[in-house]
Amino acid sequence: MKSLLQNAAKNILKAASWNWKPYSRLILYGDSAGWVLDWEMRELKRICGRLGVRLAKPIWKHARHPQSIFFSNQFFLQNDDWMKLLPHRIGLAYFHGLPNTGDDGFDSVYRALKKHHQKLARIQVSHTEMRDAVLESGIDPSKVFLIPIGINLDFFPFRTPDMKTKARVELGIPKTAFVIGSFQKDGVGWGDGLEPKLIKGPDVFVETMKRLKKNIPELFVLLSGPARGFVIKGLEEAQIPCQHVYLRSYPEIAKLFQALDLYVVASRQEGGPKAVLESMASGVPLVTTRVGQAMDLVKHGENAFMTDVEDVDALASSALRVYRSTPADLQPMLDDGRRTAEANSYESQVPLWAEFMKGFVE
Repeated sequence: MKSLLQNAAKNILKAASWNWKPYSRLILYGDSAGWVLDWEMRELKRICGRLGVRLAKPIWKHARHPQSIFFSNQFFLQNDDWMKLLPHRIGLAYFHGLPNTGDDGFDSVYRALKKHHQKLARIQVSHTEMRDAVLESGIDPSKVFLIPIGINLDFFPFRTPDMKTKARVELGIPKTAFVIGSFQKDGVGWGDGLEPKLIKGPDVFVETMKRLKKNIPELFVLLSGPARGFVIKGLEEAQIPCQHVYLRSYPEIAKLFQALDLYVVASRQEGGPKAVLESMASGVPLVTTRVGQAMDLVKHGENAFMTDVEDVDALASSALRVYRSTPADLQPMLDDGRRTAEANSYESQVPLWAEFMKGFVE
């Protein structure tokens, strides 16, 4: 009975789409996790509206004629079920997951890319390191587009001193604290996150905070994001004051940035992270490891500070440089960071997506 109903539904959809031209609609697949990638799909929908690209919900994969499908990440390649969608055109975002870095999941996805790249129509990469890795799969370079993970500037105003004071009052953070932020998911799974997701560097972050505690007596760490248990436990054991804020909606993260003195990225691999542009847009000093699109966007000492991966000494040293600087010392860096964010807003990326869509969606 179930299969009969499913077949009936498919036939209804085919009939309803009888006049759709091939590849005239774009079907977007998010990961439905309510986190970063779903918000990327929201922004892509807005960009498609600007470009006049017609969208359809996933159920229309049963349309009479093949359409175009875009996945928010590459992990659907781990099994061959996606090939049942052919002859739909298949596109995807491939933000992170460098092969041969000790992660079996990343390696299996990359093997699938190498095996099936001829069946894929488009790939979005967010930074040059991932672009080069994808191209080494043998894929036709004309299918690969470098489009960074952008930022919605409407959510992230350039912070004023009054905004900083107000945010700290609302969050209950001492006015005199030196507040370092970390807003990400860095635990395995979607529970407490006591098992660290080492690719995101939670161990490096905790060790950096321990080093800083020796020189910053008023150190306070502001956290957000799912599965932060490992970091919270490490900070508590080191007797470093911290607060973990649960967000109801992504745009609320702007208030957290407004409360900061510094944002630290301690990751080993990244597709973004989004926090690079979020910090810059908000006028918050940034210290990041050399990962993801930070490598393309950060000019060390000009719009942020960048260190080698796992270099706790350098992370702590750069953080102390911010701590010991006056607002006037930091202002040129913050202004340059805001300009970087503006150049990489979703609004600014519309021409890049227009090129991506050519020959993908008719």
